[in-house]
Amino acid sequence: MDKPASLRYCHAMLADAIDPAAVRRVLVIKFRHHGDVLLAAPVFRVLRALIPGVEVDALIYKDSLEMLSLNPDIAAIHTVDRRARGLSLFRKIAIEWRLLRTLKGRHYDLVVHLTEHPRGALVTRILQPRYAVARRYPGRRGRWWRRSFTHLYDVPARQRHTVETHLDALRRLGLVVPPEEKGLRLIAGAEAAGAVETRLARSGLGARPFIVIHPTSRWLFKAWPAASMTALIRKLLAAGQALVVTSGPDRGERDVIADILAPLPPSDALMDWSGTLTLKELAALLSRARLFIGVDSAPLHMASATGTPAVAIFGPSGDQEWAPWRVPSRVLIASSYSCRPCGFAGCGEGQLSECMGAVGVDEVLQAVADLLKDTNTDACASS
Repeated sequence: MDKPASLRYCHAMLADAIDPAAVRRVLVIKFRHHGDVLLAAPVFRVLRALIPGVEVDALIYKDSLEMLSLNPDIAAIHTVDRRARGLSLFRKIAIEWRLLRTLKGRHYDLVVHLTEHPRGALVTRILQPRYAVARRYPGRRGRWWRRSFTHLYDVPARQRHTVETHLDALRRLGLVVPPEEKGLRLIAGAEAAGAVETRLARSGLGARPFIVIHPTSRWLFKAWPAASMTALIRKLLAAGQALVVTSGPDRGERDVIADILAPLPPSDALMDWSGTLTLKELAALLSRARLFIGVDSAPLHMASATGTPAVAIFGPSGDQEWAPWRVPSRVLIASSYSCRPCGFAGCGEGQLSECMGAVGVDEVLQAVADLLKDTNTDACASS
């Protein structure tokens, strides 16, 4: 008898393909920052789509919890608190023991480890699942790494989106990834949505279309020059756009926002919400926005997950890997800089990326106008 469509896999082409019918629980491990964790969301979605009744858990850093919480594709989220590094040895051992005992009690049949973090390999060895998959890292992991997993995979030398790289782990297991299941998913929740609606109403933006601008990143060498962002905001306001400016809570990011906004006169159409939103509230705000403007950052990926069109400025980081995913978008790069993407913390590791400054204000403004027009909203005029 043929297997149901959801259980078919490339057994004829892949001798060591897994038997999905033998998989009841899966643990997906992703030790990274907010945006990277969010880009792993399709892995949970695809597993749920392909294996009926499967429970898929996540193991992530605690500070990225809001990227996956409330996601209906995830049965349970287990976290590691990086702040525990400062605790006594006894306390750290107790915390680790509780986590491992909880994970062992879930009896995982499959572990999907999505980074090179050795902790994931150690957890896999302790859990001893029937199947385990991770990326092969030549020169970085030896026999210990290889023997921690039943399946290893390589990624093409040519850069491709991080979502696809994550899904390669499932392809290596013999699973056929349905194209319609590759979308991101981020649930803001009723509490965050209510808080944002109340704040929008109080600011006078309740029924007015607006654009979210997030100028900063955790890594400030990815940021567009403050003077350029100031000039862009000035032109958008002159074109009649309502704007909400956001940032992370870090002091450095908020200082950047202060530098951007200081030369601008007060305006009822310009709201500074920098450093004041939770991640869930930012997701709720993005879901209400007509457009997102920013750089390579977690909020850019959150915009993709909420279906918000995005204009993204890229410099040292790779736009092929981190571009907006499955939403209308414009990606702007300084094509004259053949050295990008370099992955460095600024030119010469000096925390300043010259390629970011080479992207012009009018170039970004035109991208905004084009995208607004293409998404059937009123385009702003260049000035």
